[in-house]
Amino acid sequence: MQSWATHELRYVQLGDARLNKRLMKMVEDFAAQPESSVPQACGDWAATKGAYEFWKNPRVKPDSIILAHEQSTMERLRWQDTVIAIQDTTGLDFTHHPSTKGLGHLDHPCVKGLKVHSCLTVSEQGVPQGVIHQKVWARDPKTIGKKHKRSKLKTKDKESQRWLDTLSASQEAIPEGKQVITVADREADIYDLFALPRRENSHLLIRVSHNRRVEHEAKYLWDAVRESPVLGEVTVEIGRRGNQPPRKATLTIRVASLSIRPPANRPGKASLPLIPVHMILAQEDAPPSGVKPVCWLLLATFPVITFDDAIKCVKYYSYRWLIERYHFVLKSGCWLEKLQLERAEGIHRALATYCVVAWRLLWLTYEARHNPDSPCDKVLETYEWQALYCYSHKTSVPPTTPPSLHEAVVMIAKLGGFLARKSDGEPGVKTIWRGLRRLHDIASTCRLLRADHPNGVDT
Repeated sequence: MQSWATHELRYVQLGDARLNKRLMKMVEDFAAQPESSVPQACGDWAATKGAYEFWKNPRVKPDSIILAHEQSTMERLRWQDTVIAIQDTTGLDFTHHPSTKGLGHLDHPCVKGLKVHSCLTVSEQGVPQGVIHQKVWARDPKTIGKKHKRSKLKTKDKESQRWLDTLSASQEAIPEGKQVITVADREADIYDLFALPRRENSHLLIRVSHNRRVEHEAKYLWDAVRESPVLGEVTVEIGRRGNQPPRKATLTIRVASLSIRPPANRPGKASLPLIPVHMILAQEDAPPSGVKPVCWLLLATFPVITFDDAIKCVKYYSYRWLIERYHFVLKSGCWLEKLQLERAEGIHRALATYCVVAWRLLWLTYEARHNPDSPCDKVLETYEWQALYCYSHKTSVPPTTPPSLHEAVVMIAKLGGFLARKSDGEPGVKTIWRGLRRLHDIASTCRLLRADHPNGVDT
């Protein structure tokens, strides 16, 4: 049976079949044992050495790995009429390994690492489908202390250009027959992004950062939307924030239609166009005690007239949390920042490798929620789900048919510390990746011990 990693990366072209095979094996090993070091995941010295040599190899192009994953992502999206393309930026901190060459500063001059900007596609149901674009760079040390000068630069000369480049890349990757809605947080509230020509059925849904002057009798964004009547209320799931657990929030909804003006300090602003947009204000009026209320002011480039239109926008924006979880899995589940590699180029190759792993872990978490009744053998080998069932149910005789995906994921999460109480909700990605690591050991041991017992775990 072909492994999931071999299937996912079947389009990879690294110029050597041996490199292709090595990548597939690495991705499969790392996904089976999240939170493990490279030697632990690889299992022996030869495989460990092969992984590090792979990341050193200049013939291994990170973009080729992402492209192969992108092609598989497009196949998953072929049944989707609407694709949510979520953009976000994170920093990879390698300050702990100062000998690594090619790093730049992050948010503080003394913190060294790489910046990563990703575009994660999500289905309308909220299931992560894969990464279709990624930009990695190291900041130039000459830019330290010059933050105050950035406002005088053109967008193409600033890091802000990443939002425009990724929008163009996502439009190129996703077939024209599909509607693409690009979702991003406040950093993407850039006039040039809204002004960028887009293909038909390509739209933006961006959280507001600037209280812009607008073509409206209220003159400013916030005043304009607050003057609008409340259309209704909607309850949404809010992801974990720091020490605050996930929760539900009831939001009141207002909408308004207007046009945004170009920035006041933009040369030639008189010749720049006004951009028509629709605003959605989703605000929590009664948050729990001690919790900061949710307040999302969103700009959409597609019509938002009715309450149902607004609810759809709020739902799509709530998916933005998934890319934060994706970056969390990369750092905490894959231990990417713990790697000690000699050069930034090696980190970039390792990032591309782990990108597929992080997506797989996140996809498994949400696929089990939205398609709970599908059989678990779509993600687990026979010996794995049989060992999982036997261990969880304290029996030596496995069932003849696989459990559902949801049942299997809950059993995996319990191995990782999930208690499955009524108040606990669905298992999160952290308990799942920890459970997968235990399952790997359990299933491998079971496979060896039961090899000669026909009534035991199928091998």
